[in-house]
Amino acid sequence: MGASSHAALVPARVSIHRAIHDDLAVAARPLFDTQLAAFAVAALIDEAQLTPKPALVDRRGSGAHRDLDLAKMIRSAEALEPTFAALARVSRGRAPSATLRAELAQIGRAGEIAMMQATDGSNAHRGAIWILGLLVAAAAMGTTQATICATAAQIACFPDRFAAPASDSNGERVRRRYHVGGARREAQDGFPHVVDVGLPALDRARASGIPEDAVRIDTLLAIMASLDDTCLLHRAGLPGLTAGRQGALRVLACGGSATTQGRAALATLERELMALNASPGGSADLLAATLFIDTLIQRNASRNPSGSAAPWNI
Repeated sequence: MGASSHAALVPARVSIHRAIHDDLAVAARPLFDTQLAAFAVAALIDEAQLTPKPALVDRRGSGAHRDLDLAKMIRSAEALEPTFAALARVSRGRAPSATLRAELAQIGRAGEIAMMQATDGSNAHRGAIWILGLLVAAAAMGTTQATICATAAQIACFPDRFAAPASDSNGERVRRRYHVGGARREAQDGFPHVVDVGLPALDRARASGIPEDAVRIDTLLAIMASLDDTCLLHRAGLPGLTAGRQGALRVLACGGSATTQGRAALATLERELMALNASPGGSADLLAATLFIDTLIQRNASRNPSGSAAPWNI
């Protein structure tokens, strides 16, 4: 995926990256399965309620998603809590393996059924089940792993022996047509748009003193600016991806969503995406993943004797 293309937005800051990895290691301290599940659901709900997001479901309406609304997104997230708890439970005390990967996949597919029942057949969080499910499973494994994202990557690299043919999915067709990695590669690479984009963007925005909603909107935009978002590609092809990336860059160049110029640029971005019927759903899933990891970091910040959490203002 295009993680390296965000260099202008995420300058190389060795000390910050070292702090990120230290914090992720602290975040890996064991939590109860139900706690991890609750944190994952909260991250999904926080992402859904965040407003205003460009062409995504939020408090204002459905964005480019005619079959979804905020109530459905919340029902979907809440319906997934038992799934996330089961993913944590089956992973506890185990190491990444093909057997564990197969078990997680079966639980995830059951979660998809629960999601579809909760939304009357609408796909609200299929990608998020994969992304957050892996992170929940990795977090449940405890302190023996270097980082949560690295452990999740190890799991993701094992094949899903019981998966349907890859050609059946929209994501696979997009990956083949446009030669992008998608959510699968994002996970296998260790979630670079969480570790190298999302978390640093949260840090920078919080350090500027803007409201937390603006912090999270700007984090979403930073992810959009570098991600090969397969949802944009599926809905609108390369024009959709280009509009999303360039529009996000414009908002950030204007000072972000907390500024007058930035808000105007954000409104323009939304109009452009709506005209294309395009929605950055992949970026939204990775924002939820970033919020999930951030929650774990915040929970453990006071317990970190190294003090490395300080750069995150938590």
